[in-house]
Amino acid sequence: MTILALDLGTTTGYAISHDSGRIESGIVSFKQNRFDGGGMRYLKFRKWLTEIKQCGIDEVYYESVRRHIGTDAAHCYGGFLATLQTWCEHHQIPYSGVSVGTIKKSACGRGNATKEDMIKAAIDKGFEPVDDNEADAIHILLYGLDC
Repeated sequence: MTILALDLGTTTGYAISHDSGRIESGIVSFKQNRFDGGGMRYLKFRKWLTEIKQCGIDEVYYESVRRHIGTDAAHCYGGFLATLQTWCEHHQIPYSGVSVGTIKKSACGRGNATKEDMIKAAIDKGFEPVDDNEADAIHILLYGLDC
């Protein structure tokens, strides 16, 4: 089974488990340039999802965020979440949100782990995340594989 795990945001972290057992991870940026309309980041995200679907995605897990520091972050997250859920529904791919506390507890043993703790935990498991977004996606994937 191929699972896609996502830490949604303007810089989205992703991790994919392949049937061979290999795990691929990274980040992708959906930053807008000054000429983009308000919805372009979501169109770019949907295009990226469709490209990555070639891996044969069977299931999607994503970080389910309940509280945001700022209004802009909340709006962006909501747009990415709506885009992801409608894309999954269209392609009949099951999807599940995993709470932030659950991911942190699974990765570090406590629900209030810092970004640095999450990166260190990913490194301790043999990964080389470039930032906390990728580290979170790796831990979401590992959680999804255990379910």
